[in-house]
Amino acid sequence: MPTFRLSVPAAATMLLIAAPLAAQPSAAAAHADSMYVARARADSLRRPYTDADVHFMSGMIGHHAQAIYMSRMAPTHGASEAVRTLAGRIINAQQDEIGIMQTWLRDRGKPVPDPVHTAGMPGMEGMHHMMMPGMLTDEQLQQLDAARGAEFDKLFLQFMIQHHNGAISMVKDLFGSYGAGQDEVVFKFANDVSVDQTTEVARMQRMLATILFGQPGQ
Repeated sequence: MPTFRLSVPAAATMLLIAAPLAAQPSAAAAHADSMYVARARADSLRRPYTDADVHFMSGMIGHHAQAIYMSRMAPTHGASEAVRTLAGRIINAQQDEIGIMQTWLRDRGKPVPDPVHTAGMPGMEGMHHMMMPGMLTDEQLQQLDAARGAEFDKLFLQFMIQHHNGAISMVKDLFGSYGAGQDEVVFKFANDVSVDQTTEVARMQRMLATILFGQPGQ
């Protein structure tokens, strides 16, 4: 679990709360104490996160958005039932996680990326998606979009394994940054991404092995 450090105002506030009340405070004193507690709470909200946390949450919105974009191709590109089920699971999970990341950024007054404009779809100019590990290039997305049936299944699994491994790498980079990952929401979310996507990579590797074994020479 991450280590949290109380600021001096936050620690002082805890001592004040724990101390027995000798007498009823005046209205002015009560108001001052209330403001002091509010400042302490705001301080405790600000301090745990770092620029690396903000970069991770912002970047992962676009990363997730591209995975959803890829997954939405499955029903229209002749994907097998197994791949459609996997794609549906990715859509449901990552849409919910995008909401978590947007709320986290909004609550801290940070810019909230629009998933539609950060997913790196073909033809979108000025995107920084290539800076994020695992993101597909325009050419790869076009290749996936042109595939159908078993070929789509194979490319989808290959590209989604690449994509998931990139997200796992982003989590490692986050926890490798000094002071990052201390915020409770960021810590839990990043760990969930690492565990869930590592599990899905193993599942996709087994699915891909089955496809390749049944299609020798491809």
